[in-house]
Amino acid sequence: MLDEIRTIYLDADLNIEAYRFKGIMHKFPAHFHDYYVIGYIEEGQHALMCKGERYIINSGDLLLFNPYDTHSCEQLDDKKLHYRSINVKAEVMKKIVFEINGNENLPYFKQCVISQSELVSNLKELHLKISQDESQFKKEELFLYFMEELIQTYSDLTNDLQAVETSHEIKTMCHYLEENYTKQISLNDLSQLTGWSKFHLLRSFTKEKGISPYSYLETIRINHAKRLLEQGLKPIEVTFLTGFSDQSHLTKFFKRQIGLTPKQYMRIYLNT
Repeated sequence: MLDEIRTIYLDADLNIEAYRFKGIMHKFPAHFHDYYVIGYIEEGQHALMCKGERYIINSGDLLLFNPYDTHSCEQLDDKKLHYRSINVKAEVMKKIVFEINGNENLPYFKQCVISQSELVSNLKELHLKISQDESQFKKEELFLYFMEELIQTYSDLTNDLQAVETSHEIKTMCHYLEENYTKQISLNDLSQLTGWSKFHLLRSFTKEKGISPYSYLETIRINHAKRLLEQGLKPIEVTFLTGFSDQSHLTKFFKRQIGLTPKQYMRIYLNT
């Protein structure tokens, strides 16, 4: 019991809960929730009963519980369970579906266990962003992309929304991001700017530009950061002049794009 970790993150930006259970040994009796549970097994092997079917679940398996799906779980051979999930209320799910295809039909996930699903890596990234209190823009982008693929792949809903050529709106968003890169920008800002749903603007922007809106914004910030570092400004100064939340945020994105830390990059120009 002393090794157990049970953590709940309440994400006000996405209006969802993120659970992390580590080292869990006890049996979960039959129960249900009035919200969707979307989780994955990090480690361990357990026996799951869901809607009268028995499953052996392993590391890498994706779990999908609709509201009121009855399920129970217990460990096998004293193996501890390491598990993460997000809980999505029905009203939040309706908004997601509306973003995707313009209606509020609730999806029904036909399978409760998807063995070794490729979507586990996406869910893991989203869960980590929530636990690390990542910016709203990045989290919401990840969340909508993940939910769209999840719903399209594993639910009874299909996407009837047809993509259209919308270069004017894309240019408007690009201009807005370029002019306001020092500010805190959200998908809601871009949605109001264009009159598009968040999902539609994400899909259209990424299709046309080959990069997501958040990545586009971070690239703009990095380009401005390079110019300021070349002028001899210190990384801590550059951080707040380019819209990054803190210096570690700047360093992370700068090194990923440039291959050097901001300090290493600055020194190159100081020594020339």
